[in-house]
Amino acid sequence: MRCLISFAFWLLSASLACAAAVLFPAASGNPAAPVLVVYSSLDEPLARPMILGFQKANPDVAVRYEDMLTGEIYDRIVEETDSGKKTADFAFSSAMDLQVKLSNDGYAQRSDVPMSARWPDWANWRNTAYALTFEPAVFVYHKPSFTEEPPPSTRAELVEYLERAETAVFGRVGTYDIERSGVGFLFMARDQEQFGDIWSVIRAMGAAGVKLYSTSQAILERVADGRFVLGYNILGSYAADWASRDPDLGIVLPKDYTVVMSRIGLVPQAAATPELGRRYLEFFMSKEGQTIMARELQIPAVSPEVAGENTANTMREMLGGQLKPVPVSPGLMVYLDQVKRARLIARWNEALRQQ
Repeated sequence: MRCLISFAFWLLSASLACAAAVLFPAASGNPAAPVLVVYSSLDEPLARPMILGFQKANPDVAVRYEDMLTGEIYDRIVEETDSGKKTADFAFSSAMDLQVKLSNDGYAQRSDVPMSARWPDWANWRNTAYALTFEPAVFVYHKPSFTEEPPPSTRAELVEYLERAETAVFGRVGTYDIERSGVGFLFMARDQEQFGDIWSVIRAMGAAGVKLYSTSQAILERVADGRFVLGYNILGSYAADWASRDPDLGIVLPKDYTVVMSRIGLVPQAAATPELGRRYLEFFMSKEGQTIMARELQIPAVSPEVAGENTANTMREMLGGQLKPVPVSPGLMVYLDQVKRARLIARWNEALRQQ
C-alpha cells in the first residue's frame, strides 16, 4: 500500500518515487539468460512467490523486478515510449485508471494467451489489460467492542450505529483520505455510482469525527488495538492478511453491495522483450499462478479455474450479486478528468464538515 497514491498527487511526487530494483538470477544458473523486466506496485517481498513460481516453470529466464509508485509506473512507460526507448516487459499496478489509460492511449499491446477467452468479460479489456486480482472493499471492526451487538453490515446500519453511539465512537472511525489514496478515491467514486444515499454515510462519519489516512496499515493497526472501533471501505486483501495475525480484527463484506477492485497487468507497447512479458502474463493467469497468488500472496484470485478460499469463485458462490467488480474499461478514466475529480473531492469535504 505504501506505493498507492492518487493521480493528482503523483504529478507532484514522481521525483520522490519509491522504486527499488531486485534481480532474480535465472534458476538454471545461466549468466546470459534473457531478463524479464517487471514494473510493479506490489512490494517485492509479497511478489517473490509469484516470481519464483514463474522461474520454476521458466528456469532459463532472469527477472528484474522494479517496485515503484503506481504513478511512476505510468510515468515511466509513457516517457520511455515517447522518447523511443524500450520499457518494461510487464506492468502490474493497483491504479486501475492509469493502467486502462495506458491501454486506451496505445501504450499497451494486445496479448493473446491461453486463458484470454475464458477470462471474465469485466476483467479483460480487448486482450490488452487484464484484471488479475479480486479485492473487495470491506468494513473492519474491533471485535472486543462488539460483544453486545453485531457490527454494522450495511451502510444504512453504519449510519444508524454512528448516530446512536455518538460520543462513545467519536474520533474512533477511520477511512481513506480520497485526496491522497488512489484506492480510496476509486472506492468513493464507485460508492457514488452504487448508492444514491452515500452522502448520508459520509456526513455520519464526519459527525463521528472520522480520521483519514492514505494507507490501509494506519487504519488496520488502530482498529486491531482498539483505538478505533470501525474502518470503512478498507482493501480486503490487506484486512484479511492483518486479521490472520490479529484475532481482535473482524471483517464484514457489506451486504447491501461490496465494491471489488483489481490489480491490472499488461504488456507495454514498447516492451524490450514482449514475448517474455506475455509469458509472465500467461503464468500469472494460469491455474498455477492464480493459486500461488491466492495461497501464498494472500490476494484473491480472479481465474474461473481456481476454487477454494481466497478466490472470486468462492466469493461469488457465497455472495452472488452483492459483489460489484470495477470493470476494466475506459469508464475508469472518468475521474482522471481533473474537473470531475476536484468536484467529487469538494463534495466529500463538504459532507464531512456537515454536522
